[in-house]
Amino acid sequence: MARRGPDHAAARSWSPVPGRNVTLLHTRLAIVDLHMRANQPLQVGTKWMVSNSELYNYRELRANLLAAGRSFATSSDTEVLLHAIDAWGWSALDRCEGMWAFAVYDEEDGSLVLARDRFGEKPLWLFHDGDDLYFGSEVKFIAALAGRRLRANLRHVRRYLLHGYRALYKSTESFHEGIEALAPATLLRLDVMAPEKRQTYWAPRFDPDDGMSYDDAVQGTRQRLRRSIELRLRADVPAAFCLSGGLDSNALVAIAKRDLAYDVEAFTAVLDDPRYDERPQVDAVVAALGVRHRYVRPERTRFLERLRELVRQHDGPLATISYYVHWSVMEAQAAHGYRISVSGTGADELFAGYYDHHLAYLHEMRGDPPVRVAAEAAWRQRVLPHVRNPLLRDPSLFDREPHYRAHLFGENGRFRHLLQDGTGESFAERGWTNDLLRNRMLNELTTEVVPAILYEDDLNAMYFSVENRAPFLDRELVDFAFRIPTRLLIRDGFGKAVLRDAVRGVVPDVVVDQPRKVGFNAPVEELLHLRDAATRAEILREGPIFDIVRPDQLETLLAQAAFDNSESKFLFNVLNAKLFLEEAGA
Repeated sequence: MARRGPDHAAARSWSPVPGRNVTLLHTRLAIVDLHMRANQPLQVGTKWMVSNSELYNYRELRANLLAAGRSFATSSDTEVLLHAIDAWGWSALDRCEGMWAFAVYDEEDGSLVLARDRFGEKPLWLFHDGDDLYFGSEVKFIAALAGRRLRANLRHVRRYLLHGYRALYKSTESFHEGIEALAPATLLRLDVMAPEKRQTYWAPRFDPDDGMSYDDAVQGTRQRLRRSIELRLRADVPAAFCLSGGLDSNALVAIAKRDLAYDVEAFTAVLDDPRYDERPQVDAVVAALGVRHRYVRPERTRFLERLRELVRQHDGPLATISYYVHWSVMEAQAAHGYRISVSGTGADELFAGYYDHHLAYLHEMRGDPPVRVAAEAAWRQRVLPHVRNPLLRDPSLFDREPHYRAHLFGENGRFRHLLQDGTGESFAERGWTNDLLRNRMLNELTTEVVPAILYEDDLNAMYFSVENRAPFLDRELVDFAFRIPTRLLIRDGFGKAVLRDAVRGVVPDVVVDQPRKVGFNAPVEELLHLRDAATRAEILREGPIFDIVRPDQLETLLAQAAFDNSESKFLFNVLNAKLFLEEAGA
């Protein structure tokens, strides 16, 4: 556990009744109150806590608790969190802004409560072994505690190969048999003689304020985003920023620098493929904002060796090759003394940033012909020239087929013949609302996109003892974003219109007025040389992957002279799955 907590390690055990034992272990990454007095396990009254968390509004909560007569032994946010729970019960979480995975043991009644934050920013894995429950921040910790090698979940590996990362978080299942995630926004309670109980304490919802004007939406977003960034810069150690040429990361950097006077140092991954090279735009922003900045070039010469190490860290295959690139950025930030990394996760899902969101928006505007006609004309002018996916070049797609999702879940269907069992599963999504666009966005936020990003970001950062923070995943900001009427989300062909105008004048116009979406992507063949004989030999080398993948069909695919984007991504996933199964001893 030392990578997650290099500064202190401790454990404490209790036996509330004969035959019943509770042990809490903790390693600390010191972020707030660096003194040893803030080490964990930490006690308040009869309660003991181990926590992998940051409580961003701890100063405000501490003031409330002091006014109520509470006293503190530390200046840490963890002590504030435990005092809040002790004073107000579990409803205290409703007052808390932050991210957390924690365990609280109460000596008074022998109960143990586990909790995970609203969006799943911090991981919490569970393993039931008869009457025993093991839990931890990483699967490898649980395997060590349980003293056994955990079996690979081949069903989940097959799901990953056929359907990609969007299929991985629609349940609490994992890449290991018997290991499940505690769902976000969930409390799990164990009492001495009672069965386990789980409770969801929060959920996002689309609750549009039809009286909200566009200016109301812009001003409300600006205020909440600024406050969120201000809260997430609270720390006794410095924070670095991830910076691309896109709106989301630039919004965070610009507000931190210009509005909050934070001494920003930003890090950007360098890629040579012109489709993903954002250096001209990044250079312009850096010059305009006057921030300190570094480019990071991902390691290529030891790619396979480093990828194996990263798969080992993630206890599973990577969602996409982008997270190899992101890992390099985390490595650079840690090397320059940073313990916090700030990223733009969640903005697309709150403010409509994907190309298919435009088509869903057109569908929702079908009942207002003048708006629909103008929106489609703007889409043709500003968006269509940048859309490479042929499935998303038809503005009437969702009018004809509202349930069409092949662009999300069906791409890998063309590779079914490469699997020993090519049986797939149908696309499923939760019905949050009848609004097609907002339903898509809520599914992306809760089960499809954001959970995958958060999991990969956390493990990449923690490998280097760095904590990742995501200001767009602020409860007040998220609640407000889903009160904005759908008609306001896209304007003049620009996705994320509200966010663009919320940061206009702070973020340079070269970013605000850019309609093209690049996203944090990376070309597979810039890092993984699929035409190289040694690389092909490694992919085809005998191993447990061929219980899932047909070697003859894989060899045929690798023998091609060139690979399209989907083929490259699929081969990267096969390599990831191969390395994982070898490491898992499948």
